[in-house]
Amino acid sequence: MSETFRLSDYQILIGKEDVIERHLHGILSDAPESSENQDKTKKALEEVLKEMRVRFGTILKTDNVSFLIGAGASLTTGGVSLANIPKPLERMLLDKAKEEQQGDAVPAWITLFYSIASMLSQSEFSFESRYEQFQSKEEDAISAIGLNLEDFLSQLHTWFAGMLEATETLKLTGASELVISKNDLADLIKEIIGSLTVLLNLPKSGLDDPLQSHRKFIKKVLTRPLNLRRVSLFTLNYDTLIEQAGDAEGSVLVDGFVGTLRRVFRPESYDIDFYFPAQTTEGRVHRFDRALHLYKLHGSITWHSCKPDSENPFGLYATLYNQDCQSDDVLIYPSPMKYGQALGMPYSELFRRLGNAIVQPQSALFVIGYGFGDDHVNALIRQALAIPSFTLVVV
Repeated sequence: MSETFRLSDYQILIGKEDVIERHLHGILSDAPESSENQDKTKKALEEVLKEMRVRFGTILKTDNVSFLIGAGASLTTGGVSLANIPKPLERMLLDKAKEEQQGDAVPAWITLFYSIASMLSQSEFSFESRYEQFQSKEEDAISAIGLNLEDFLSQLHTWFAGMLEATETLKLTGASELVISKNDLADLIKEIIGSLTVLLNLPKSGLDDPLQSHRKFIKKVLTRPLNLRRVSLFTLNYDTLIEQAGDAEGSVLVDGFVGTLRRVFRPESYDIDFYFPAQTTEGRVHRFDRALHLYKLHGSITWHSCKPDSENPFGLYATLYNQDCQSDDVLIYPSPMKYGQALGMPYSELFRRLGNAIVQPQSALFVIGYGFGDDHVNALIRQALAIPSFTLVVV
């Protein structure tokens, strides 16, 4: 622990009770700023943290352990939050539109982007004003468009799927009408997904050991006793940081895809396990200790859609994380996903696996970097919380 520390940086809640405050209450109520009490506070805090590490270690040895990983876990590697339209993504769209601009005529897709953003956010945005802001100001000084990017993309796909004519007139409650061309909408979706795929090709260059935290996490998870069930890693992120960390640690990630030259989605592969062969024909087999199950609930920048056939019944294949592919077939949460709507494959299968994993007896779910913004996930967690033996740990 650093010599100079702020107690406010440490908080551990069990239910609504602050464990640190409970243990340190006597010290803090008696001249907390004095040098003597500062030393007492540090020692007491160290004891509390030591106790909680033991407690978390015990939870890690629960029979069924799962992790739910959100965007916050990727921020240190150059990742972005999708709670708003990411400013780096908007900058990429602006630069691409500027390249395509002919005279005063800007591409129709960027005009459509700002028209839809203005309608949904009930604020005024335009290509000209936003481009001027991004050219004249530091990025931190620019206000982001306050729309969740995944919700925004989902809305675009919903409209595209519902368009019967080449041009449709859209009317939202309380908003003016907007004429949308199906081709322009398709171009906009393609540009957003293409830019997002580039943006989330993490880690960004120039970072010092960017996979350190993810590798440490994988290594820790693999220390579970072999008589317990495999750990399940559920992530809402599109990036491949977990896969890269798993490769670096020499682990096998069962991610639902099978194949060597062309990896296709086969959900039954999640039921496969790995064992070392016995020394004799009747000897005891030993379980392979470096395997984890990975479920990418929102898709991945390495997932691509194609026409289903007998060899690929779900029309889904995976590529290497840095392999060049067409951006318009990248599968990242592209279908209508509002809570209450039916989930299509592969999402329905992945969410079913999440729900089944956390409702098992003696289950624990560690939540890391997730802001509880997905209604489907939240409903499954609420369902699990009704089970007395379920443990939820939010980091």
